[in-house]
Amino acid sequence: MIASSFQEKCISVINGAPTWAVFFLFDLLDDFLCIVFRFLDLVMEEKLQSCHCKSPQETTDFPGHEFLSDHQHLSETLYRRRNVFRQAGFLRFARKLPEITKKIGIVTFLRKFLFPDKTKKVPREFANRWSDCGCKNCVSWTNTDKLNVIVKQPSITQDLLMSNKPVENVIFIHGFLASSSYWTNTVFKYLPETTENAKYRFFAVDLLGFGDSPKPRDSRYSLKEHVEMIEKSVILPNNLTSFHVVAHSMGCIIAVALAAKFSGSVKSVALVAPPYFADSKGGASCDALDVIAEKKLWPPTSFFSAMMAWYEHIGRGVCLVVCRHHRTWEMIIKIVTWRRKLPTAITELTKHTHQSAWHSMHNVICGGAKFTDKHLETLINSGVKINVVQGDKDDIVPIDCLWNMKAKFPEVEVEVIAGTDHSTVIMSRREVFVANLVSLWASSGKKQK
Repeated sequence: MIASSFQEKCISVINGAPTWAVFFLFDLLDDFLCIVFRFLDLVMEEKLQSCHCKSPQETTDFPGHEFLSDHQHLSETLYRRRNVFRQAGFLRFARKLPEITKKIGIVTFLRKFLFPDKTKKVPREFANRWSDCGCKNCVSWTNTDKLNVIVKQPSITQDLLMSNKPVENVIFIHGFLASSSYWTNTVFKYLPETTENAKYRFFAVDLLGFGDSPKPRDSRYSLKEHVEMIEKSVILPNNLTSFHVVAHSMGCIIAVALAAKFSGSVKSVALVAPPYFADSKGGASCDALDVIAEKKLWPPTSFFSAMMAWYEHIGRGVCLVVCRHHRTWEMIIKIVTWRRKLPTAITELTKHTHQSAWHSMHNVICGGAKFTDKHLETLINSGVKINVVQGDKDDIVPIDCLWNMKAKFPEVEVEVIAGTDHSTVIMSRREVFVANLVSLWASSGKKQK
């Protein structure tokens, strides 16, 4: 027994050694990139941008960083991410190098050398960062302060005007690194504009920081901000006094928060693959990071999630290479695939900034975990129907999230779809998915008490 246990531990250590080595190097690389980006921010923007490599008390030294004043809406995972070199304090002096070079005059010299004709500045609150793409499509959001919303509603006919069918409003919320096209290019064509008992009006939003919606550089993309922007862009302008919500992945956390805020108006909530983490000991945010972005090398999706979630500056470097130069990559893909037009899933993948993706990952997926229980309790006490669907082969959100939610909230209706994953749970069964939604909406006419 002892020999067997020792052998298992040895195998575990051997298998974990490559993972430990890779992420040990990432720890070092992220700290190095912290120095590089701090220096480049000084040169390119004349301002030292704050990051989350230090504790909240230290980061308040940087102008415009309201970490402490709004800390309840931010995730502790932003500054509790473990890093061997940061914890040891090896690079504490090195991080002061950008400020030292500025005092010496190197920064001013480089700025004048690189930008000799730069006299006018774009207002800082609207300008994209130097590491973000500045093409016409990527900065079009500066013309509005509301989310981009795609609306599908019945064509106005005489018969429809004469009918007394009630209007059922439905808000669709996409997941991480997606946009409204996740819904409009897939399930929208199967949605009925009218049924025997109701006529429908559908709203698909681009969340704050994604798609064609605003991507303000000073936003923290907190759960509160996401909810307020949907309220400002959809609910208030369209005077929605009653509505249903449908959401996928990260959007589920926002959907539950939105529904809880308007628990007197929402009639049903349909969630697909929600990342749920019970907050029994107040550590839901850190638990969410450990589960959603566990440090492992395989499968590749898990490795990429861990790299982007744990390492702020490596993630910014990836966005600098991929998102800032998305037009080049799209041209290469068109040449290789002989396509004139790329699938929307590819073009929409880069429609975000590092700021919006990084903070949404932490402040919504991780930070929102500590509020989900309270929001679900509010909805259940208000008699709102909650339906949850997830694929049994989902390798992004563990199926345990579904069962944990059901165990804590038995009133939630759950369904596991065999043979589907995080995306195909909808994409491979669009007509069935829509039929189930229509059935849910029809049965939600009266709240369950």
